Order: sequence, then C-alpha cells, then structure tokens
Amino acid sequence: MFDAVVVGGGAAGMMAAITAAERGKHVLLLEKNAQLGRKIRITGKGRCNVTNNCEPRTVIESTPGNGRFLYGAVNHFTPQDTMDFFEGLGVPLKTERGNRVFPVSDNAHDIADALWKKLKKCRVEIRQGNVKEVLTENGSVIGVRTENDVFEAPSVLLACGGASYPGTGSNGDGARLAEKLGHTIIPMRPSLVALTSDDEDCPAMQGLSLRNCGVTVTDNEKKKKPVYTDFGELLFTHFGLSGPTILSASAHMRHMAPGRYTVTLDLKPALTPEQLDQRLLRDLEKNKNRNFSNSLDELLPQKMIPVVVRRSGIPPEEKCNTITREQRAVLLDVLKHFTVEISGFAPLSGAIVTAGGVSVKEVDPKTMQSKLIPGLYFAGEILDVDAYTGGFNLQIAFATGHAAGENL
Repeated sequence: MFDAVVVGGGAAGMMAAITAAERGKHVLLLEKNAQLGRKIRITGKGRCNVTNNCEPRTVIESTPGNGRFLYGAVNHFTPQDTMDFFEGLGVPLKTERGNRVFPVSDNAHDIADALWKKLKKCRVEIRQGNVKEVLTENGSVIGVRTENDVFEAPSVLLACGGASYPGTGSNGDGARLAEKLGHTIIPMRPSLVALTSDDEDCPAMQGLSLRNCGVTVTDNEKKKKPVYTDFGELLFTHFGLSGPTILSASAHMRHMAPGRYTVTLDLKPALTPEQLDQRLLRDLEKNKNRNFSNSLDELLPQKMIPVVVRRSGIPPEEKCNTITREQRAVLLDVLKHFTVEISGFAPLSGAIVTAGGVSVKEVDPKTMQSKLIPGLYFAGEILDVDAYTGGFNLQIAFATGHAAGENL
C-alpha cells in the first residue's frame, strides 16, 4: 500500500511526487509511456521554456482561463521558486526576451532528466501503467486500477495532462476518469494553436515566414478595441496561419466561430504610413518604365508579390509611371492592413495547450483536492486553466503540482 498514487509523469505529476516524497510519503508514480516527461522534452521547440521570470501576479494576469484560481498555488510556489528548484538540481537557467526562462544548454531533456533523477533520489516508485479506474469506497478514494494491477492508496492525484499532443500520452484519459467520479468537465478545446482560414491567399503563400510582422486580432461581433496585438514571426500554411505570434493570439480568441475573428497584418510595421508612402514613391520612380508587378522585389518576399498586386487592384502590367495617387493609397492600405478572415482553430491534437478540463469550481485552490471526492487531487493541464505562451503554462503545472504534493 502507498500513501499516494500520482497518475501521470509530466511536469505536474513529477513535481507533485517529489514534493510528497520529500514530506516522507511513500509515493507511486504511474506513467503510461516508457519515458517520463515526454511533453516536457518537446516543449519550446526542444528547448523547454521552464517558466517566466516574473512576479506571481503576472502569471495570473497571463492566464485568461481561470487565472484567479491559481492565486494560492502560484504565490506559494512562484516562478522564482521554480528557477531555484531547477538550479538546485544542477540545471543552470537563463532569461531571454519576454522574460522567458530556458536551460542554458537549450536542451529540454536536461529539465526532464533532472526531475527523473530527483524522483529516484526521493525513492518515488515509478511504474509504467495505464490507469483505467480510480477506486472509491464510501465516497472516498482507496486506490487505482490499471490493466493488470490494483494499487491501494488513500490519495490519488490525476495529472494526466489535457488532450493536445496525444502522441505524448495526453489524450483526455484523465478527464474521463474524473467525469466517471462525478466531476464536471469543461469541453476541451485548443489553445496556443494555429488558425485556419478559407482565404485562398494563405495556401498561395504556403511556407512563407515573415520575421517582423505586426499582428492585430479583432472580434467582428464586438467591434471594440482589438482583442490582441503583437509583433514578431508569422507563417503562412496550406490551411491558414501559424507561427509564434499566431499561437499567442489564439489564446485570446475565446469565442471561436467561422468569421468571428479577423487577423490584420502590418507588413511594414517599422514604417509609418507617411514613411511607407515615400518609400513607394521612390520605388515606383526607380522602376518607372517597368510593369507594376515587377517593381516590388525589394519591398516584399517573392511569394507575396502576386497576392499584394491582386489585392491592390492595380493591373500587373501597368507601368509604374502611370500609377495614380489613389492607386498608391490602396496599395499602402494593403501593406499596412493585410487582412485574413479566420474560420477556426487547427485540430486540438496539434495545440500546445488544452483549454477546458476539470471544472476548477469543484477543486480546492489551496490543496488541489476535489471538493466532491476526499483523497482525489488534480494538477496541471487536466484542470480548466490555460495561459499565454512564455513559460506560464509550465509554471502553472509546477505550482499546482507542488500544491497537490504538499497535501497528498
């Protein structure tokens, strides 16, 4: 018999198991994969954005999905605590743009391996197994059942992740286990995910990456101020838009429906409209005897030229010296306000983070224990909590895992 069973060997589960074991608890960690920390090992393009070097308040403000629920956990185990924890395990860290924290080695395996070594040092028992049922008696937890075994314990933590990247083991199993026990599951949907569009210009520019692009997202139903603005890298795909700025933007699009949101790109954000107009005048003068479609090589990537020419309404074969001020104004507007209507999110399986999951109304925010089933705990992405990019989601996993581990 164990004091606690932790289901899921990801960031939240490993942190919880370590924290409980350091309190002297006899802990069993069950993971369906042969290797622990599968998702950690691929996060941040294999570099692992461990946390964000910020105040707890910033983590909460950067969590549009139920950030207030995290107040106790994130203030008790802060980003600084996360950084101290990993540096204490011999993994030096560095802070980059946007206060994002990475291992100095730029190797996500160093984070996952440090957690694994700490588990072994704390004598956490690690077994491979797929939990099929959380066992209860008289309304309280008494253990779990896998395909082949039953493990008894008065505390069980479900830290099985969400439903994104199912190849890493996060396939929604944990939510189904919780639902069987009577918990409300908020429908899972993608967050930090690429966007789909029916605009034929996207596949026409498939593979084109823009390094310095202004991005603005507007909600066409509310017509108020933009729901998101950003600057940085963007990628056109065969289905729509992707890249870091788009993944971040997706977390702000909480009411997705076809046509609800428009992404507007500023293709020349470093130039004011007046400066860009002067640039266009110079380019047109320089190419005055050439066709308009052959005059944009220095201004735009090759793949984008036919699209911008068509959107401008200027005939491709029109000579540059005949282009009017009105035509130039339309071209300027296309360059500063290149719109893409969004039809939806790319599939949940490709999302970095899952929104939705176990309703936080049914979980004690201080202990992460279920309010319905004594002895049942939750941590990490299985909870209906999701944040923006920048290390915030891993910080949430570590903080909620630590809170659960202190109370298992």
